[in-house]
Amino acid sequence: MQMKEKDLWYKHAIIYALDVETFQDSNGDGIGDFQGLIGRLDYLATLGITCIWLLPFYPTPNRDNGYDVMDYYNIDKRLGSLGDFAAFIREANERGMRVLVDLVVNHTSDQHPWFQESRKNPNSKFRDFYTWRKEKPKEQIAKPAFADRQDGIWTYDEEAKAYYMHRFYKHQPDLNLGNPEVHKEIHHIMGFWLALGVSGFRIDAAHILVESDSEIDKDEYYDLIEDMRDFVTQHSKDAILLAEASGPPEVVGKFFKGRDRMHMMFNFLLNQHVFLALAQKKGIPIAKGLRMLPPKDDDLQWLNFLRHHDELNLEDLEEPETQEVFDVFAPDKDMRIFGRGIRRRLAPILGGDRRRIELAYSLLFSLPGTPVIQYGAEIGMGDDLSLEGRKSVRTPMQWTTEENGGFSNAPVDQLPRPVISGGAYGYKKVNVVQQQRETNSLLNWMERVIRLRRQYPELGSGTSDILQVGNEKVFAHSCELVYTTVVVHNLSDDDVTVTLPALDQKDKYMVEVFSNDDYDMPKKGQVELKPYGYRWFRLHPAKKENREGKA
Repeated sequence: MQMKEKDLWYKHAIIYALDVETFQDSNGDGIGDFQGLIGRLDYLATLGITCIWLLPFYPTPNRDNGYDVMDYYNIDKRLGSLGDFAAFIREANERGMRVLVDLVVNHTSDQHPWFQESRKNPNSKFRDFYTWRKEKPKEQIAKPAFADRQDGIWTYDEEAKAYYMHRFYKHQPDLNLGNPEVHKEIHHIMGFWLALGVSGFRIDAAHILVESDSEIDKDEYYDLIEDMRDFVTQHSKDAILLAEASGPPEVVGKFFKGRDRMHMMFNFLLNQHVFLALAQKKGIPIAKGLRMLPPKDDDLQWLNFLRHHDELNLEDLEEPETQEVFDVFAPDKDMRIFGRGIRRRLAPILGGDRRRIELAYSLLFSLPGTPVIQYGAEIGMGDDLSLEGRKSVRTPMQWTTEENGGFSNAPVDQLPRPVISGGAYGYKKVNVVQQQRETNSLLNWMERVIRLRRQYPELGSGTSDILQVGNEKVFAHSCELVYTTVVVHNLSDDDVTVTLPALDQKDKYMVEVFSNDDYDMPKKGQVELKPYGYRWFRLHPAKKENREGKA
């Protein structure tokens, strides 16, 4: 059963990523919760969000931001109950918003009952839910996910008298994905949350799910991915699978093979080249990033992003390119993580320059694919580099100038992380309420660009082309479905003029729908752009009498 084009909601979605724990506290215990989130749904609906992606909310020891799951069938009691979750789904749906949830099945917490039984009883079926070895393998199956934080992927367990495998932290033992019983359990998990009304799953570390656990067999196996796709197709008319999978084109392209794997993929390749373009102040890297993307069927979709709750991953750039991005956007080593990433939010990366922030989001919302933004991006939240690792970009949402930014009225020491309180990005300077009052605030600008993105389906479903402009500082592209949208971006801090024949067609009339400034309308395809300027044009078929010059 394939979705019809009209059912491909994910191609026209505006996705908003948030962590319940840091979004809104409703009961004063210092922790964000589902009741708090419900109270903020009108804000998200007004912003134009059509889909909420929730970071893990399952019971957890919380040693890895919730990605160390103890129970796949419940809600962390700090965040609420299953009843609260069901109420959240209902309230979101009533406002026209869908919900995606994280499916973290590469590993569990070492506190999960499955692992506890696995280590205690070698005869239990749960022994084979994980990968155990009596002797530590001499050959490493795979590199650690966080090479600068762990030495290897095998840890000795005293109770089991054996080594278990973990590609991530040692407190996150890998599930044995070659075990059919594990597959069945994954089905149960997916079925449980689908029954509660979710519209799909973000598959965490999807590129690792296909790797073999064998020291001998180095092949990749997509049986689990295809099995998950079959299950979703059979149990929901429109739920989707979204893969978090990075790597070169030949690697990520395999997740889009045919129509029996993923519906959507995070566009890591394009993301890295967008930041290279911003660093170089040239449009060429964006064109290169788009051309690198592997082919896909029309009903599959790339998910475009600038920043999210993890680091800005630069691993697929050439080494000199990576260093160039580091030099411009993360000059201090404390701004970097895992040897290949940047642990900063977008606003401070771009030095708080409103022109460049708008340029970046104009790119995000106009490039072919579906956009996702991180909570707080719409107001230009900053980061807290004094916090460890990825926590720097996971600080609580800043709503007002009240204590703790309106996130919670609990004492600071009860919060999951402190709200940013000082400097240019402190909550007294950067918050929702203040920006709602200011006509020209970033928040109101974001509402406008989201509204435009939703009006133009060609940006999500159309045929896209890179347009030649003869100037390396400028990137221009078009997306065509019934109508054509042409978008031009100046990545540099210079005034430029470029010629676009696509805007000089006698059988089309042109409307400028969005720009960073007041410009004269292009004549003979000549487009003027101020520093970091952007212009969106919509092309409509001209009436016959107009084409003949009679009206």
